Amino acid sequence: MSKNISQLSLRNFNLVMSATHFLQGVAVVILSKSYNLPISGSYLKFDAVSQSLVPTSKTLFDLSLPLLVAAFFFLSSLAHLVIATVYNKRYNSDLKVGMNKARWIEYALSASTMMVAISLLVGIYDLMSLMMIFALTAIMNLMGLVMEVHNQTTKKTNWLSFWIGSLAGIIPWIAVAFYMWIGADNGSKAPDFVYWIFVSIFVFFNCFAINMVLQYKKVGPWKDYLYGERAYIILSLVAKSLLAWQVFAGTLRP
Repeated sequence: MSKNISQLSLRNFNLVMSATHFLQGVAVVILSKSYNLPISGSYLKFDAVSQSLVPTSKTLFDLSLPLLVAAFFFLSSLAHLVIATVYNKRYNSDLKVGMNKARWIEYALSASTMMVAISLLVGIYDLMSLMMIFALTAIMNLMGLVMEVHNQTTKKTNWLSFWIGSLAGIIPWIAVAFYMWIGADNGSKAPDFVYWIFVSIFVFFNCFAINMVLQYKKVGPWKDYLYGERAYIILSLVAKSLLAWQVFAGTLRP
């Protein structure tokens, strides 16, 4: 175990992170203007004039973007609080063998919510499309859980879960990129801040994968699993903060 990182220091760090995420979530709710987006469903409708089925859509409900942004902060805040309190004993025992099951479950919820928010910014309003983007991002993170659990029983690191997760995770980004391209190609380019969000959050999402690789390759300080654990916590905070305040600056500020 690293001399600089202990289970006690990680417990305290989780408490600090819980408060930091919570306060940012509250700030987003208080400071943001009302901003609702129409979530729709698509279906085929018979056109009596053309005597054919034509695609159409219907608004199902309005979704508050500020509340959606605040949601991934609150999810992380709750996860850090649980880890530092009622789950702390199990958390510590998992860390000793190179696992953190709670991390991947939290990411499956919070990172997927982040991806839905990014999708909305480029005009993906179809409910089923958003659900699939959420599910694919969740699967990507849950494959991280599979990676850590599976490799408890292997002598040599098995990367199959990593690559399956990477495949699932890249598809939502391809969808977002497609919507950005088709909008720009038809004279309706997304605002510049959306491009900054796309690039910055894509880079940070990949940093999580790099952190996992460094852990399993035991490169430098990553020989200590707790070093990688702390890196995950920092990456999570920075990625969520960067997304939230870019969205706020570009769309939600009064």
